[in-house]
Amino acid sequence: MTPIANIKRRGMMLVLSSPSGAGKTTLAKRLLETDRNFTMSVSVTTRAKRPSEVHGRDYFFVAPAVFADKIKRGELLEHATVFGNSYGTPRAAVQDALSEGLDILFDIDWQGTQQLKEKAREDVVSVFILPPSRPELERRLRGRAQDAPDVVAQRMAKANDELSHWAEYDYVIVNDSMASAESKIAHIVEAERHKRARQTGLSEFVRTLMA
Repeated sequence: MTPIANIKRRGMMLVLSSPSGAGKTTLAKRLLETDRNFTMSVSVTTRAKRPSEVHGRDYFFVAPAVFADKIKRGELLEHATVFGNSYGTPRAAVQDALSEGLDILFDIDWQGTQQLKEKAREDVVSVFILPPSRPELERRLRGRAQDAPDVVAQRMAKANDELSHWAEYDYVIVNDSMASAESKIAHIVEAERHKRARQTGLSEFVRTLMA
């Protein structure tokens, strides 16, 4: 095996957060389609399943009591309650993937992001997605026709609280164009993959160059 073959890369946890309707879910899906090294973190949730969702693919849908047991057993890397429903990230699957050099994509809110940073700061790359305007945010929420009018109103009321955490993220992107936002995320990913701290075996390789 050549010395350069010993250089491996530890995976990253890429977090995309935004107010509901700003486009993070669409951007996440596009990244998964175009970058084969990414896998989506499938969260556990107590939220009711929407008609288009599949258990085990979109979320693991569980009862509140089951979710509480997972917290007690330390099985969740992070967890949060949003709009009255609980969400959490299974710990074991993420840790295994990172050690194998796979990148994990997270579509979570600021609460979950803070917990990830507290537990694994060096592995986390966080990106906050901003809408181009408040009227456009509301238009997108109404246009996707997944939620009842009262839920849309609730999400708009929640937007200011979510937006107030933008400065806690490593990167911020205004999603005025899906293609442009997608390109910016791809550039962030490429740069983060070349960070020295993520390249295991690099010290040994450099020593061979200096021998």
